[in-house]
Amino acid sequence: MSGIASQFSAAEPGLGYIFQSRYALLRMFDLPEDGEVYMERNDDVEFVAADGQVSLGSLKHKAVGERLSDLSVDFWKSVRVWVNFYKSSGRAGSNARFILYSTASVSPGSFLQHFVGGGAPSELRTTEASAALASSVSMDIDKVKADLEGLTIVEAQDFYGRITISPSTPRIDDIPALIDQRLRTTRKEDREALFSRLEGWWSDLVIRVLTGRAGPSIKVQEVSDKLVLLAEQFKADNLPIDFQNKQPGDIDPSNDKRTFVVQLRALKLSEQRIQHAIIDYYRAFEQRSLWARERLVIAGEIEEYEDRLVEEWDRHKAILCEKITESSHEDACVEAGNALYLWALTNTSHLRIRERVTEPYVVRGAFQMLANDRPTPRVHWHPRFLERLAKILEAAA
Repeated sequence: MSGIASQFSAAEPGLGYIFQSRYALLRMFDLPEDGEVYMERNDDVEFVAADGQVSLGSLKHKAVGERLSDLSVDFWKSVRVWVNFYKSSGRAGSNARFILYSTASVSPGSFLQHFVGGGAPSELRTTEASAALASSVSMDIDKVKADLEGLTIVEAQDFYGRITISPSTPRIDDIPALIDQRLRTTRKEDREALFSRLEGWWSDLVIRVLTGRAGPSIKVQEVSDKLVLLAEQFKADNLPIDFQNKQPGDIDPSNDKRTFVVQLRALKLSEQRIQHAIIDYYRAFEQRSLWARERLVIAGEIEEYEDRLVEEWDRHKAILCEKITESSHEDACVEAGNALYLWALTNTSHLRIRERVTEPYVVRGAFQMLANDRPTPRVHWHPRFLERLAKILEAAA
């Protein structure tokens, strides 16, 4: 396939939407905790302080090297949004301010430089903005002219005095590093994993707000509280839990040929119980894989944990299967195996990989993984399962 982007590509607009969400998250670290943020309400992002002060933010992610000039559409389209809000919120009595966040820089000599930083007096801004508008023949900018014509000279000066341009705003791929700098209470080697979870939570929250399932606003305090909870998972005695309520895409207890499932069928368990085991296996496997990829577990930690589980299993197997002999009936073997499996499910919550990792699927799934080891499972439930498995393997050889 060609690497040339189609003229109909939505990559840039899509990147712009993601930028809005990611940049809003960055801003949450710098805002007072008693404030709140609205997404896509009166502008791309709307920051509301506890005293009611409103800041409407237009966010623009531009190509590298782009500049804002006198007649830049990004600026004037934002002006049109802002002036209509200004009128509807009381004009000179409005408590709103307006900010254009753009990754582009401002062209040298452009009157837009008057809106950067402290900026120029509102009278100069108004005069030069009016001159720029007068020189335009764009139909889009004509619409802005019409909206501005409804303002008196004093109101126009007041309106332009409320506008700030924040040029050279960090680009979307620069933001994670900036957030990393704000996570200094977390170990440096854990910050990337922490950011990934924070942004995942944030993106889901933004989606729920935009779809009406949450909101309508996001409190800055919510981000602070979530960050505290996430940071706790990266302490030395804890690990993050990421797969609660997650399930594999296909669950088929009747036809699943994995050893741990075959073991459970040997105990004559219901399909529902086997399904629960498959889910525990999936969650524990995926969780361990994520811990390993993010280097959150130290060398040998998983192996030592498994050794502990196997030793505890062996002790309880010795007790629960003590009366099973070569002459024992199959029903007795199934009963003993069920008792051993029930112990693994319900009486092993104290067997934790780390002290504060209490999520049940971690230990339950670990037993399923041990029961799935090949060629020989390290734990088994039915007292005669290994003998049967050996015969099956011998027949298949």
